[in-house]
Amino acid sequence: MRHLLQRLLVPLVASLLVLFGIAALPAQAAPLEVVTSFSIVGDFIRQVGGDRVKVTTLVAADQDAHNFQPRPSDARRIGAAQLVVVSGLGFDPWLERLAQTAGYKGPLLVASQGVEPIAADDGHDDAHGHGKGSHQDAVDPHAWQDVARAQRYVANIADALAQADPPNAKAYRDNAIRYAAELKALDAEIRSALFAVPAERRKVVSAHDAFGYFAHAYGVRFLAPAGISNQSEPSAAGVAQLIRQLRREKVPAVFVESVSDPRLIERIRKESGARLGGTLYSDALSAADGPAPTYVAMMRHNLRTLLDGMTPGSR
Repeated sequence: MRHLLQRLLVPLVASLLVLFGIAALPAQAAPLEVVTSFSIVGDFIRQVGGDRVKVTTLVAADQDAHNFQPRPSDARRIGAAQLVVVSGLGFDPWLERLAQTAGYKGPLLVASQGVEPIAADDGHDDAHGHGKGSHQDAVDPHAWQDVARAQRYVANIADALAQADPPNAKAYRDNAIRYAAELKALDAEIRSALFAVPAERRKVVSAHDAFGYFAHAYGVRFLAPAGISNQSEPSAAGVAQLIRQLRREKVPAVFVESVSDPRLIERIRKESGARLGGTLYSDALSAADGPAPTYVAMMRHNLRTLLDGMTPGSR
C-alpha cells in the first residue's frame, strides 16, 4: 500500500511543483503598441523594437503615402496606441491631424527631428503641404534616401521607445547600436559602388523627385518630370524639354518607381532613346515576398538597379 501511495504521490507532487513554478514566473509584458504612417519608418521601429513592439503602419507596403486617405479604423488604431511616430519634414502631416482627431494624448515622435533637410527643388506646387507657406521654403521630406540621415531616425526612435517603455530601454538602445552599425556599413557600400561609376554615367531619370538626398549623398544626378509629390503633374512643355535634355546629355536609363504610374516614364523612354533601367523604391517598401521588404533590402535593391541601368549593354 505504501509503495502504491508513493507511485501516485510522486508524479502528483512533481506536477504541482511545475504548476507553481510556472505561476511564479513574471507575466510576459504585452508589446508596446506603436502606430506610424508608412512602411519605411515602420521598419526602423521594428529593427529597434524587435518583439517588444507591435507596429501598425497605416499606409501598407507597396502603397503611396501621398494619396493616402485615412479611414475611421485608423483613428481607432491611433486611439489604442502607446506611441505615435510621424516621419516629419512635411511627408505625413495628416497623421498628426488624425492623432488630434482621435483624441490621442500619448507621446508623438517626429522621427526626422534633427535631420538637416535639403530644399525641395521641383518647380511644381508643393502637394505635400510642407514648408512655411511658399515653395521656396519647402523642404524635401525623403531624407531616408541618405543612409547617414536615416541613422538619425533610428536614434530618435530608440530614445522614444526607451521613454515609452523604460523597463526595456537597454534592449532598445542595444538594438539601435547594432542597427546603426549595419547602416554605416550599408552607407559605405553604396558610396564605394556608385563612385566607381564614371560621373558622366551617373545620370538617371525617375518618376518624381524622391531621390534628392540620395543624389546629394552618392553623387548621382536624378532628373524627374514630376515634382516632390506623385500628385504633381508635369506640363507637356516640361516633359518635352526633359526629353531633349536626355538626348543631349545621353542619359543611359530611365527608371519607374514602385508607387508611380509607369506610363509617363515609358513615353519618355521611347522618345529619348534611353533604356528602361528597372523599378526603384522611394516612398514605400515592397511586400514581404518582394525585392525590398526592409529598408536595408530596399537600398541594396535600388543600388543594384541603378548600377545595372548605368552599365553599358547591361540590358
